[in-house]
Amino acid sequence: MQEILDLIDFELLAEATTDTLLMVVLTMFFTVLLGLPLGLLLFLLSPGQLLENKYVYSVVSFLVNVLRSVPFIILLVVAIPLTNLLTGTTIGVKGIVPPLVISATPYFGRMVQNVLRQLDLGIIEACKSMGATTRQTVLWAIVPEAVPGILGALTVTTVSVIGYTAMGGVVGAGGLGDVAIRYGYNRFEPVMLWSTVPIIILIVQVVEYLGDKLMRKFDHK
Repeated sequence: MQEILDLIDFELLAEATTDTLLMVVLTMFFTVLLGLPLGLLLFLLSPGQLLENKYVYSVVSFLVNVLRSVPFIILLVVAIPLTNLLTGTTIGVKGIVPPLVISATPYFGRMVQNVLRQLDLGIIEACKSMGATTRQTVLWAIVPEAVPGILGALTVTTVSVIGYTAMGGVVGAGGLGDVAIRYGYNRFEPVMLWSTVPIIILIVQVVEYLGDKLMRKFDHK
């Protein structure tokens, strides 16, 4: 047992874990910032909704589907020029966040749209009958009712992003994925490879637990 522990670089794992958490937090911050309005826009522009416009909806929906269709490992490479333009680098935490956001935003946006589709339309009709504006309806009725579902979408997206960060190791983005590839695969150090697995599992379990607790807290049912 001691021999195995001697093969583990705990300082490196701690640094990699910090990098992974930083990637996830930054990515989810920008994903919510962009994805939540995107999901609301898709919902409001869809047939039968407050801002119905089938032409604009078709264009936005098509772009969302295109971005969702691109495998993340390919997006990492394709987004290199944009990443370099935005951050000045294509490696490290700063180098992985832009492609992560590009990948996660349409995914989260579509999930938000699906959550909003499941709302009771009677709430919207009630707001309209009281003369509420579209903005008031969104802020006072739609969003508050959708909070539990949005939190669920946020949890699922966060777990997906954690998985994407591991792929970032292919391009030297740092984090636990980078440790697994550089040490576990390239240097054939299986102990270091397997040391990253329980950490990733723990992070995912914590995210799932917190997401479930928040959903229960805000559930109006």
